[in-house]
Amino acid sequence: MLSRHRSALPALLLTGLYGAALTLAVVIALISGDLGPLRWLTLFAAVSEGIAATGQNVLLLVLAGLFWAWGIWQVLRGPLAGPPAQQDRNTLRLRVALYVATATAWLLHLVPPGIWAVASVLDTGAMWVVVLLFMRVLGGDREYARGAGVLGYGGFTVFGVLDLVDWSVPDGAELVCGLAILVWTVLVLRAQACDDRWGTATVAYGIAALVAPIFLILAALPFPDQESAVEALGVVSSVLIMIWLARSAHDLAVPRLKPAAEATLEA
Repeated sequence: MLSRHRSALPALLLTGLYGAALTLAVVIALISGDLGPLRWLTLFAAVSEGIAATGQNVLLLVLAGLFWAWGIWQVLRGPLAGPPAQQDRNTLRLRVALYVATATAWLLHLVPPGIWAVASVLDTGAMWVVVLLFMRVLGGDREYARGAGVLGYGGFTVFGVLDLVDWSVPDGAELVCGLAILVWTVLVLRAQACDDRWGTATVAYGIAALVAPIFLILAALPFPDQESAVEALGVVSSVLIMIWLARSAHDLAVPRLKPAAEATLEA
């Protein structure tokens, strides 16, 4: 396993360290009833008033922690080992943009609420760049995909800036941009599935990230403390997105199996 990926050893070490810290936090929660360390490791937040160390709350936080551990491994292990693929400028730029978008998505969980709006602008701005570069790398006539992505992520970037200066957002604008992002994601996943540069597992993570919010909201309904359940289960969706972004970048570093012209025609 360690020989299959370029950065497998440091990724495994960091995943192991996180797993050990998570195990210790779970033991503390079960023995003393203190959820503080476990929430810091999984939600990067302090314990809110009224949240007890019940079995359900501990289980939800453990689930979030397990997904963080899996995400650390998937993101940091890097591309497959072997000679790197020859990359043109747009492909190299897309890889960098995908890694930056992965980092900004993670940053959203770390920053305090006071500067969350700034981190949100950075995240949507990074994804806006990903949209533009993705369309160049995919090639072909993809005006609808490009338009949807620019509208969606560009719109949310503008909304974030407006929020920073305390300007209101027009009613319904966020819904329109959210639907545009959904359309862009579906079109990109379809294009990835038809392109040999991306593996089946990468596309599967993207599909899972796309549909996860629906199932996670339904899964949170039976819990008495639905707010805590949504927080913990929301981590699952975020990690899936980060894995998809990082794996999309990893896969571009692997030599292609088919000529570029043939792959473009198939897409």
